[in-house]
Amino acid sequence: MNAMNSVELIKVMIVDDHFVVRSGLVASLEMEDDLKVVAEAKRGEDAVALFAQHQPSVVLMDLQLPGIGGVEATSLLVERDPEARVLIFSTFARVDEVRAALEAGALGYVQKSASREDLLAAVRNVAAGRRHLPAELTPRLAEIRARTAITVREREILALISQGRANKEIAAAFEISEDTVKRHVSHILLKLEVPDRAAATAEAIRRGILKAPE
Repeated sequence: MNAMNSVELIKVMIVDDHFVVRSGLVASLEMEDDLKVVAEAKRGEDAVALFAQHQPSVVLMDLQLPGIGGVEATSLLVERDPEARVLIFSTFARVDEVRAALEAGALGYVQKSASREDLLAAVRNVAAGRRHLPAELTPRLAEIRARTAITVREREILALISQGRANKEIAAAFEISEDTVKRHVSHILLKLEVPDRAAATAEAIRRGILKAPE
């Protein structure tokens, strides 16, 4: 047992579609005096509703979920409550997915294969508002972020692309040339690693760069 009785209770919500995983996490986390699981969800949509009801200190979020995925669920949680603290807990270690989750507002990431000690440290760090990432992942994320970061102007253009605006309309909106818009669009497609504007919109929503339509 953890003898941290003077520390405020950390309330955890687990979002994972596998019952066995959720049950194992509940049993492991509640061995600690300062941790309490207050809610469980198996879909991203359920997580948004349960968060408002239970106000957990930390959301332990899987990336691969039925319905909306972990990245979009994270984006929705943070949009509705900027103080929401999300820790990605996933088997999948694709750097682009982790980066997308961080861009959507997650504070940390820990693999399901991590030790119990690492998991507990991650939960407590994120509860305290600190970022938590595996040491081996940090330089890879920095490299990808430097290479593929979407700029503010590119994000603005993406928003108009998602509305079906043509290059001429985008150029008029920002008082720039169509050639400049074309260059921006080319950079966006390259950074998102997609072939066309429709795919760019879908990928931007998946990564949490754009909000999903109502």
